[in-house]
Formats: sequence, C-alpha cells, structure tokens
Amino acid sequence: MDDRAPEDTARRVVPPAVRRAVARFDAWGDDLADRNHGPVADRVFYGASELADFSLLWHLVGVGRGLTRERGFEEAVRFSALLGVESLLVNGGIKSLFRRTRPPWEIERPRRLRRPRSSSFPSGHASAAFFAATLLAEDSRAWPLWYAAAAVVAASRVYVKIHHPSDVVAGAVTGVVLGRLARRAVPRPR
Repeated sequence: MDDRAPEDTARRVVPPAVRRAVARFDAWGDDLADRNHGPVADRVFYGASELADFSLLWHLVGVGRGLTRERGFEEAVRFSALLGVESLLVNGGIKSLFRRTRPPWEIERPRRLRRPRSSSFPSGHASAAFFAATLLAEDSRAWPLWYAAAAVVAASRVYVKIHHPSDVVAGAVTGVVLGRLARRAVPRPR
C-alpha cells in the first residue's frame, strides 16, 4: 500500500510539463468562471449543479421521455439502469484510482450545496451529464439541446468551485466514451 500523499503520487507519475499545463488550464478556467459571476449566472449554475446531484435531472428527463414515447417504459428503464452503471463505474471505480483534492471548500457561496466527499477527478456530474446526453442524442434531432444541457451542468461544477476545470473535461470525455460503449452494449428498444 502506498502511504504517500496523493499529491506525492501524482508528482511521481505525471510529468512536470503535463502538471504545469493542467495547472495553467485550471487557472484559466477558474479565472473565466470568476469573471462571469452574477445573480443570473448564480441561479443558473447553482441550480444546474444541484439539480444534477445523483443524476436527478437525467432521471427526470428519462421518465419524461418514457411517458411520451411508444416503448417509453422500456427506454426509461434502460436509461436509468445505464445511468446507475455509469455512476458505479465513475464514482465507485474510476474516482478511487485518483485522489485529487477538490478546490477549497471554505469560500463564501451565494447558495448552499452538498459537499462531495469523493475525489475531484474526474467530475462525476460532467461524466453523468455527457453520458446522458450521448444516450439521449441517439436518433434525436434535439441532440444539440442534450449536449448543451450537459455542458451547462459540467461548467456549473467549475462555477460553484467544486471541481477543477480539468476534472470537468476529463469527466465529459469519460461520459461520452462510456455513453458510446453503452449504446453498443445495450441498444435502444425498437
């Protein structure tokens, strides 16, 4: 068992040039979010972040689609089950491989949020959002809407200072990859 701190392990494994590039990207993303704070943005991003906790937003979308489509029940069950598998893989598996600390919690926030206890890398909200968008976009003319909603949820995690920007990018990529694999492994009911 490696008793070193997570930062020590990362320093040993990740090349310094990569660590510097990630730090620059994170600083740029944090600065961009900080420059765009305001009452409307607070409502949008804090609301998106909270509504997407435990993939609630995505489960509600799945139920809504299930109520309005032929074979909707089967689609809704498939969608929620796959969201559950994605959550187990990311939050129970992938995150345990990385022990990245989150941004400092002790900052003033205009709204209350649930304090996550897991690793910051990758963002589970971003992964779930892009996983859901990838499934919802399948054979849908509304695919830009699904990816736009996923982007708002993902960006909200940087805005509310719960994730580093690189966590969100990694989560988004993870979600798309897992979503494409899920579409092949468990096709939509026809």
